[in-house]
Amino acid sequence: MSMSSTLSDRFVRSHLKMRHLILLVELGRHASIANAAAAARLTQPSASRLISDLEHVLGIQLFERMARGVVPTWAGKMLIRRAGVALAEMDAAHCEISTLLSGIGGRVAIGSVLTPATNILMQAIKLFKARSQKASLVVDFSTSKSMVERLLDGQLDLVLGRILDTAVVPLLNFEPISDEVHHLIVRAGHPLVGRDDLQLAELVEQSWIVPPTGSILRDRLTALFLSAGLAPPAETVETLAVPLVVALLTDTDMLVALPKELVQAQLAAGELVALPFDLKLRMDAYGIITRRGHVLSPGAEILADALREAAMAELDASRKRQAA
Repeated sequence: MSMSSTLSDRFVRSHLKMRHLILLVELGRHASIANAAAAARLTQPSASRLISDLEHVLGIQLFERMARGVVPTWAGKMLIRRAGVALAEMDAAHCEISTLLSGIGGRVAIGSVLTPATNILMQAIKLFKARSQKASLVVDFSTSKSMVERLLDGQLDLVLGRILDTAVVPLLNFEPISDEVHHLIVRAGHPLVGRDDLQLAELVEQSWIVPPTGSILRDRLTALFLSAGLAPPAETVETLAVPLVVALLTDTDMLVALPKELVQAQLAAGELVALPFDLKLRMDAYGIITRRGHVLSPGAEILADALREAAMAELDASRKRQAA
């Protein structure tokens, strides 16, 4: 065992107490030692002493004492986040024990980017419910960045998405599933349908449906136009809601960059059309993301296995479609 591992083990086993974790979490919520102490059911002198003890053991300042309260340093922020995860783990353990004792199958929470939800996630949910009928499943959709943040905070068990922040890579496990090819989608009667001479300069003048600022697709669309010396489209609607995207595409001359899987039914019915223009947009592979060192609950493990199985089935189906 290395010296750093020995020191870390000694810190956790000999110095760190549950009341430290509770106080740290409350200090993350309150910029006041008095308020944090009250929330943690401690006296203010006891809370101040606990902070001083941690700072002495770690040899670093955790909080800056200001006139109107305290502000965590970078080390303080790190401990606060880790303390929140540790308490979330213990709360999850309590919930698992309680639900198993009561005969209920427990609760599993997954976050997902949109595209996998169209087929892989849907098939995985069907497998999950068949194998864990009493379990409660919570599914949320957002950008990969926000989902990973919630995963690290212990609010989610798994994420089906991408890791965009290299700083959190050491904290996560990633099992890649697939890449996404984005196509320009419009309504069947759109004025651009049938054109084989489309230019990016013409497309930038169109009305676009775009994902929110900060998403990887939005960033790459912006980079696409800027690299061609063009300003990004000025007339846009920002949304991640697929039903609204489909409705806007069907009833207006707006266009969107999407994987075909999201609107496969409308493409098959002839309501929407993919324009013959290669945006050359390739997204990073998405996959199953979990916290490194975290033991999944039985229900979350069943869901992870179902995702792997559904992903393999989708890959096989995709290969057969291409072969045909």
